[in-house]
Amino acid sequence: MPSYATAVFGAGCFWCTEAIFTRLKGVVEVIPGYAGGTTEKPTYLQVSRGSTGHAEVVKVIFDPQIISYTDLLDVFFSMHDPTTLNRQGADVGTQYRSMILYTAEDQRVEAKRYIQDLAASGKFDSPIVTEVQPLDRFYAAEPFHRDYYAANPNVPYCVLVVDPKIEHLKRAQPGLYREL
Repeated sequence: MPSYATAVFGAGCFWCTEAIFTRLKGVVEVIPGYAGGTTEKPTYLQVSRGSTGHAEVVKVIFDPQIISYTDLLDVFFSMHDPTTLNRQGADVGTQYRSMILYTAEDQRVEAKRYIQDLAASGKFDSPIVTEVQPLDRFYAAEPFHRDYYAANPNVPYCVLVVDPKIEHLKRAQPGLYREL
């Protein structure tokens, strides 16, 4: 039986983030949820108001024999703007902040090194603001949010925001992409 690992990322709206990570070879499951705040058992309504301290995140369960944590970081940093504080596109607020919540010390080390190397590369004109912190608690989002893109591909948000991100993934990471 394979030994799976868990990674948690916040890259703005979890509908987009889930749709991207779900399409990666070696990813077993993606669960949208909330983390990084103080309110216990937060709801979408509470988080969307920005009063809980939580961000919309996804828990990614993956097979490290097929996809590495570094590959996940590559995808994470290519799917959102890590230089905008508390904002991704039209989504504004701390609940949309860029964050990596590590589940093991080696993930913390790798995420910090990755960010340092990315900053030194000059790829971005502004500083990277992605938070790196330990995962304290993860709260799964309400069932309505699970597989949102798959269930709602024609919703304008999905057509205008998620579809272009999936197309970008296909072009930028063809070796990691899998068709669903």
